[in-house]
Amino acid sequence: MTNFRDVADEPSEAGRGVVTIADVAHAAGVSASTVSYVITGKRTISPATRRRVEESIRALGYRRRTGSPAPARAGVLAVAAPLPREGLLGMEMEFFSAAAEAARELGFDLLLVTDDEGTAGLHRVTSAALADAVIVLDAGDDDPRVPLLLASGRPAVLVGAPGRHRGLSSVTLDFAPAGRACVTHLADLGHRSIAHLVPASPPGRRLRYLKGFAEDFRRAATRQGVRAVSRPCAPTPEDVTHCLDELLTTGGPTGLVVHDEAALAPVMTTLRHRGLRVPGDVSVVAVCSAAVAGQQRIRPTAVVIPARELGALAVKRAVRQLDGAPGTEPFSVTPRLVAGESTAAAARS
Repeated sequence: MTNFRDVADEPSEAGRGVVTIADVAHAAGVSASTVSYVITGKRTISPATRRRVEESIRALGYRRRTGSPAPARAGVLAVAAPLPREGLLGMEMEFFSAAAEAARELGFDLLLVTDDEGTAGLHRVTSAALADAVIVLDAGDDDPRVPLLLASGRPAVLVGAPGRHRGLSSVTLDFAPAGRACVTHLADLGHRSIAHLVPASPPGRRLRYLKGFAEDFRRAATRQGVRAVSRPCAPTPEDVTHCLDELLTTGGPTGLVVHDEAALAPVMTTLRHRGLRVPGDVSVVAVCSAAVAGQQRIRPTAVVIPARELGALAVKRAVRQLDGAPGTEPFSVTPRLVAGESTAAAARS
């Protein structure tokens, strides 16, 4: 394994036997995350602080341990995931289902950690050795769970948009190309005005997904000569109605990209109640899981989130680490746009 273990290779001179990152942090007068950043190089640390940490590491005898015998397994993989307020949606259900199937095939059970604060529940699981490895869903840059995982020394897999964290395996969901694909698809059908409906309050760790998608969406629209607007839209019938009332005025967008699978059904219903045909009057592209796409009255053109692939892949990478396989480079998964029945050539005015 290449992840850093939070134990000393040999007993310290003080005779304590085990030296933790918390010990190093206390001696250096810094936070545990600062110690982790010094070890991993994830952040730039001031020379003075780095020296204090390094001196404490040397004085306490802290060492990264990579060749110790593996402890007895609990037969459990923990999955840390703050659940959405509206409950499990298609993406989360597909991820957990595929992860559970893969874990069962490999002889493991799953333990779901749903602490929205992100660290308290995870600390309880790792400190009590309740799980052999940890899978963290919706991981991002500067994620507060990363230093905790580094300090725990347990194999971990970050799933989401975690950047590059030394010592932790990751599966990256690259949404940026999907933004370009949506614009290109609609522009090729003659749509010159497109609205991007984004979550009104996206979970903090998902902001990077949305940012990458939105940036490439705007750049592609500029290159294609398409007018693009972005509009927050909560997934309630009232908010969707208000949102579409503002957008669908004379000369408004003829294409909608719905970037919240919880809002897809209300959007389609509201368009129908307004007497607008999909795709005859308005074309709709969804960003959603295969499960949510399959629940619609018509098969939508959609950027399909490969949630099942992510779930199975995360479990397999975690178990490979437990079996002694070295850490690998981050693995990137790119959602693809699948043409359906909700988009067509723009209506002539």
